[in-house]
Amino acid sequence: MSLLQTLIPALYQSAVFLLIFYGLFVLVSVTLFLRYRRRHDWPAHAAPPENWPTVTIQTPIFNERRVAERVIEAVARLDYPRDKLHIQVLDDSTDSTSARVARLVARLRRERGLHIEHIHRRNRTGYKAGALAAGLKDDGSEYVAIFDADFAPEPGWLKQAVTALAAHPELAFVQTRWGHLNRDQNLVTAAQALALDGHFVVEQQARSASGFMQNFNGSGGLWRRAAIEDAGGWRADTVTEDLDLAYRAQLKGWRGSYVNAIVAPAELPPALTGFKRQQRRWAKGSIQTLRKLALPVLRSDKDWARKLYALAHMGGYGFHLPLLALLLLTLPLALLPDPRLPLPGIGVFSMLFSAAPFAMFALAQWSLDGWSGLKRLWALPVLAVLFMGLSPAISLSVLAGLHKSGGVFERTPKQGRGPRQAALPRRMSLRDFLPEALAFAYALVTIGVIGLAGSWALLPLPLLFLAGTGLALALELSEYRSVQRLHRRRRTSLIGVP
Repeated sequence: MSLLQTLIPALYQSAVFLLIFYGLFVLVSVTLFLRYRRRHDWPAHAAPPENWPTVTIQTPIFNERRVAERVIEAVARLDYPRDKLHIQVLDDSTDSTSARVARLVARLRRERGLHIEHIHRRNRTGYKAGALAAGLKDDGSEYVAIFDADFAPEPGWLKQAVTALAAHPELAFVQTRWGHLNRDQNLVTAAQALALDGHFVVEQQARSASGFMQNFNGSGGLWRRAAIEDAGGWRADTVTEDLDLAYRAQLKGWRGSYVNAIVAPAELPPALTGFKRQQRRWAKGSIQTLRKLALPVLRSDKDWARKLYALAHMGGYGFHLPLLALLLLTLPLALLPDPRLPLPGIGVFSMLFSAAPFAMFALAQWSLDGWSGLKRLWALPVLAVLFMGLSPAISLSVLAGLHKSGGVFERTPKQGRGPRQAALPRRMSLRDFLPEALAFAYALVTIGVIGLAGSWALLPLPLLFLAGTGLALALELSEYRSVQRLHRRRRTSLIGVP
């Protein structure tokens, strides 16, 4: 037997084992959710404080002219004692957003008597983390709430969140569930809503109820100021400053919490390019955080179950690497005369654990709305195919996170009250789609080789990659053409051509 006949199957089996491990991680989350379901929303079971603490609300904004006014107006409507509330609009914009925001802030201050200020930085040093840290320098509030530009909290959100946090001095933060303003806009938003519901309703509730370490999601949450300072403040050495700070706080002895009953509505990226940009940032940043905090977690006084779960949580996006490796290995595997796959029982285990995420998504919808919620599972195949299609690009971000700290914080374009084109990046290049295009071509060639070799057992994975990357490319090229048409119209209007 040649070296290749031994090595390629061994690598293939190793990649399958890594995917089984990820499925096991999700299954553990589902188990924790079911086991501790009587303690879900435990921070919310408290009476309001006798004296409301001081709160600063921070809204970081960068070139968000379509949605900036919406989030500011929503924050201004929050029901809270005005003498205890301070609103900071942290504006790093370089376009007309700043002028719009300045006018609105001045009007709200004049007409409603709000303590609201517009803090406009001339540079983006530290990106979002830098803006949040800069806002806290001259602020002394006890609690800090954060809302990104795509959020629109309801008036009762703040009192509910403060009640939950104030009742438990050990808590560093309270994370609330993200609602969806545009779940039914298109296939992309419907698929994203399923994924986020699974994360919040099952994973976050499981971690919060069981006392496992959890993440802050960057928006729609409330922090205790003392915990931020104790953990060392906001830092920009990862592009997921929220995950980084949450873990550093919990390593200092604080605890995180999640309250499913408190909802913070937000807009989902309606364009695939925006969703892809968001996923790439989350993937890169979570791996950067893992690289930064893995040793502190292992050296902490947490028990080994919590340590291993935390490492798997931070490294979750890494499952795209073995998934892509399986595709790359399928072609040479099909050419081997006798690959001897799979190992006894591995197929059963692989199917069992690969079904865990789908069970989680279904459980989340059932928990939210019973039978009505299960009707949303029509978008589950779309979600699976889209993640398969974006896997090559996400894998590159994972690799970048393994060897690079920090980086540019790319904003996710928002649509808001504008047309769908507003949710597209201002500039797009065909090079942006190269990972999907290469994977599509490779999957197509692999399917041809499988057909010639008659290795039909290897067919499902390249077929899924072909469908995923094909769908991703079709959507991205459509969005690319929209951006090009928009640029042509702008050039035409500038030179005065009818």
